[in-house]
Amino acid sequence: MGKTKSLLGPMRPNFLILTPACVLLGCGTAMWVSGHINIFLAVLILVGAVSAHISVNTFNEYYDFKSGLDFKTKRTPFSGGTGTLPEKPDLASSTHYTAWITLVITALIGVYFIWVRGLALLPIGILGLAIIPLYTTRLNYNPFLCLISPGLGFGPLMVMGTHFVLTGHYSVTAFIASLVPFFLVNNLLLLNQYPDVKADKSVGRRHFPIVIGLKGSTFIYGLFLLFTYLAIVFGVYYAYLPKFSLIGLLTIVLAIPAFVGAYRYSENIKKLIPFMGLNVTINILTPVLIAVGLFIT
Repeated sequence: MGKTKSLLGPMRPNFLILTPACVLLGCGTAMWVSGHINIFLAVLILVGAVSAHISVNTFNEYYDFKSGLDFKTKRTPFSGGTGTLPEKPDLASSTHYTAWITLVITALIGVYFIWVRGLALLPIGILGLAIIPLYTTRLNYNPFLCLISPGLGFGPLMVMGTHFVLTGHYSVTAFIASLVPFFLVNNLLLLNQYPDVKADKSVGRRHFPIVIGLKGSTFIYGLFLLFTYLAIVFGVYYAYLPKFSLIGLLTIVLAIPAFVGAYRYSENIKKLIPFMGLNVTINILTPVLIAVGLFIT
């Protein structure tokens, strides 16, 4: 059991729940637009998406270990990696292999989807595959790309990709729905960078908490929360989303204290941790609620 736990550690299984939430949102838009979904394709989409998430996690664990960053970070439940490789360096090679194997699995599933649905899916597939290995090694060194690439992967790429595979076409509905995880997942990674500023800076990373500071980054965090809920309202107002999708607005009761806490305790990591947890809840619950609204309409 201990060995299995160590092997699973770099995959960050506790964080993989975000993927089903985003895939469910794409399934919801497909159901609302077409009236049905292919269960086999939906399951295969989930497998490919989880595989992609495992790949990006294990690449991150491997490269953070190899760069020495893991030995400088102060780990929290939501940041700083799992600490698996510093404790068990012999697992570094298997973690690297896992990253590449899961990337190949994702790519093969993507090739199947392109064969089934056509080349219109190719741009999403190529961009998604590129983000996975480049996030830690390249994108983290550019503030803007570091900010938007997580949300791009879990938002437009995952949600719209799911919708396309299930329906055979893109839609404005799927795009607007995808903006919710786009803004929220960007925020997820943004807030999780707060405890790692000093360590990340020491290895040359350049994300917004480093470049403009924690207080300035918190305003970005608040703005992205606002854009999340505006996207829902916009979608319903213009009938791109059903009225039941407004239940996604319920997480505003979590978003307001999350923003206040992030602003107040941006430099006090111990007190910030509960609000980081609240941020995770918002990321998972909001797309799930919108998906429920899409399915019951």
